[in-house]
Amino acid sequence: MKPIPCLNCQIFFTPRNCKQNYCSDPKCQRARKALWQKEKMAADSEYRKGQRLSQEKWLQNNPDYYENYRQNNPEKTQRNRCLQRIRNQRKREGGSESTTHERCTPGLAAMVSVWSALLSSFEEACQVLCDHGIKLGVKVIQKLAYRYAERARVVQQAGLIPLNETDNLQGRRVVISTDGGRTRLREKKRGPKTKKGRNRYKGAWREPKLLIIYVVDAQGKQEKSFNPFIDGGFNGPDGLFDLLEGYLESLSIQKADKVLFVAYGAHWIWNRVPGLVKSLGLEPEMVYELLDFYHAVEHLGKVAGLRKSWSAKERKSWIAKQRGLLLKGESAMVVQAVQVLCRGRNSKAIKTERDYFVRNEKRLEFSTVKALDLPIGSGAIENSIRRMVNLRLKGPCIFWCRENADKMLMLRSYYKSGRWNYLKKMANSPISLLAA
Repeated sequence: MKPIPCLNCQIFFTPRNCKQNYCSDPKCQRARKALWQKEKMAADSEYRKGQRLSQEKWLQNNPDYYENYRQNNPEKTQRNRCLQRIRNQRKREGGSESTTHERCTPGLAAMVSVWSALLSSFEEACQVLCDHGIKLGVKVIQKLAYRYAERARVVQQAGLIPLNETDNLQGRRVVISTDGGRTRLREKKRGPKTKKGRNRYKGAWREPKLLIIYVVDAQGKQEKSFNPFIDGGFNGPDGLFDLLEGYLESLSIQKADKVLFVAYGAHWIWNRVPGLVKSLGLEPEMVYELLDFYHAVEHLGKVAGLRKSWSAKERKSWIAKQRGLLLKGESAMVVQAVQVLCRGRNSKAIKTERDYFVRNEKRLEFSTVKALDLPIGSGAIENSIRRMVNLRLKGPCIFWCRENADKMLMLRSYYKSGRWNYLKKMANSPISLLAA
């Protein structure tokens, strides 16, 4: 049989039969038994009566148990009080206004969300869940997944991101990169409604912006012990940098040894990096700003392509020479070489490329960064754009509502970066329940 995720821990395992939904881990088996007991209590009056008598007898023999438990477990006591406020509020409101998320177990909500993020459509998630004996409609799956992401985002925006020991940045080398993708959003169109009474819309191309934070070792390779932080949204450059600042503050970026910002030459990125560095209180000598080397070489290719009189061999030779100068840190010579070519009918287009190198001249110190064994390319964020956006949010005849696309982007980012358990903790925390 095909591996499936456990309903409790979400770790993939191979079931013994089509009805097994929990792995053999003792914690997961206890969760399975607890769920069975809950359903049994609701359906079997004789069993419910026997359990009540058994509990009353046990409490008579252990009268001080709950008082001692509250004293020894203050965190769990506080959590229960928060949850009790929610239960009391629902009871006062009649108990019938709960959302779809509250009508299922946290394990089922997590399983529906992970399949929705992992697969390419909600229809596929519906089919996979049906194959495992969980029959839910597509709209129910959508509501569960969106609600799960919404609850997790509340905790993330509050700065309460769960971390473990491996997320400590003390003395480590951190790389930060940002980029944007493309997807189509449903935006209302002016005019009368359709014959069926629906609002007209247009599929406008919009740019979801993504960030990645990862750690490299002494050889410049990504550390496997540190799962990267990947996240993004449709709230524009300011929204993305606010999100980035929140993650970096939670990680205590000030304790890092070196911090490298690497990206392509977009104005919206580099105009905001100095402000971010200042607000985080980072020392200037520990921060490096670098243009993506391969984007820079791509612009050299555009310059060579504008020289119509050159042969293919001459273009290739010129690009190779300027590429070598960039690696040696001779950015001034590269700018001068491009300046020499600013003549003829394509001079205006070549001047645009020249201005690109002049504007980013201080970010062309590839020799310095390479000597520190830090990456000189932004391949990590390019790969993230492909996996998070292109393979899930982008496709023929796919149009997203902005808020739903933002939620799906969060779900998929956490799953693909190996931090799904972090998102589960945020979605099931008392704070998210109070904000619900």
